[in-house]
Amino acid sequence: MANIRLIKLAHVPPNNNWNPMTFPSSICVYCGSAADVAQSYKDAAALLGRLAGEQGVEIIYGGGRVGLMGLVADAALAAGGKVTGIIPRHIVEMEVAHRTLTELIVVESMHERKKMMADRADAFAILPGGLGTLDEAFEILTWKQLGLHDKPIVIANIEDYWAPLLTLVRRGVSEGFVRPRHAGLFTTVTEIEALLPALTTAMQGVDVVSSFT
Repeated sequence: MANIRLIKLAHVPPNNNWNPMTFPSSICVYCGSAADVAQSYKDAAALLGRLAGEQGVEIIYGGGRVGLMGLVADAALAAGGKVTGIIPRHIVEMEVAHRTLTELIVVESMHERKKMMADRADAFAILPGGLGTLDEAFEILTWKQLGLHDKPIVIANIEDYWAPLLTLVRRGVSEGFVRPRHAGLFTTVTEIEALLPALTTAMQGVDVVSSFT
């Protein structure tokens, strides 16, 4: 069983003590909770979990046991990795919480959940997902734009899933709604194997060749 903690306040000191010569010590993974999706998306989620577990990179995610979320967590645990789930009480009560994580933290609201996930992570990985994933992705990108954090963000553009989003960002730049430098707030990769190395490269302050350009 997971070590379950119930907390009321989501103030957690940011974890910025990574070693720039190695993979990040922890990554926050945003991804879908849907199960009826293409196998390629499921395989990508499981592969990320396995690679993170093998490299000792802690997975921080929304605490669910369904969809891509559950696959990431299960694969990381199977590979000997650490997985921390952060979940609002009302979702626990829907019986979708993953009960065999390294740690499951129950909070009172979605706002607390997202703040704690962001504070605890050294970097962010955005996998295919639905409206909730879009919400998380835009929020963490906006926080970086506003200077609230300077942590690497990588979008895993599996099967070109995020192509419409990338097109939208380009359109925002061309129409003057997005400053050109803000289009560089994130990196994109097309294969999961490239995700952890891309995060490491970004943390070292090296320009990354991105599929966004």
